[in-house]
Amino acid sequence: MEVFSEISFIEVLDLLGTFAFAISGIRLASGKNIDWFGAYVIGLVTAIGGGTIRDLLLDVRPFWMLDATYLVITGVALLAAILFKEKLLRLGNTLFMFDTVGLGLFTTVGVAKSFAAGLPFWACILMGAITGTAGGVIRDVLINEVPLLFRKDIYALACIAGGLVFFICYQFDFLIPVVELLAAATVIIIRLVAVKFHIQLPILNLSHTRQDREE
Repeated sequence: MEVFSEISFIEVLDLLGTFAFAISGIRLASGKNIDWFGAYVIGLVTAIGGGTIRDLLLDVRPFWMLDATYLVITGVALLAAILFKEKLLRLGNTLFMFDTVGLGLFTTVGVAKSFAAGLPFWACILMGAITGTAGGVIRDVLINEVPLLFRKDIYALACIAGGLVFFICYQFDFLIPVVELLAAATVIIIRLVAVKFHIQLPILNLSHTRQDREE
């Protein structure tokens, strides 16, 4: 098993996204009185959780069991968080950018792998969203936070939009690399615009008012 093999530019970006997801999990774990090993586990599930669920649903061996790079990157992320914690705190916007790029790339990978497995387009779009977001859901559950997926932020919807763009471009016979690039770019742009301009979904509130309860 090779830990680091020859990789393409897209895979480099994928690994950078993995690093960012791992850092985000480790940073959130740091405020929960969790030890180093626990922080590593939180970072790891953040980075590989979505892809693992995708592969299990596709009935294939999870990707990280075939390539130890993801385990190593999570360890590097933990070491970086410990050694450079002050600098990392000042790199919030940069890490957010990597996280957003990772979201777009992972979503596209999930859609592409599901499409190659012969799933219908709607299932592929859902699988892309799972790949991009499920790791964060597992992370938030483990550290007792409301998952970002269920808050007001435009997160999973960006993944769904990216999946739709994937299939629209495919129907117009775009080259596959172009299709994947446009799908990933759609997720990234929607996420960035939503955060920049504070675009959020309305909160569902079905609880009764005090007056209703009194009546």
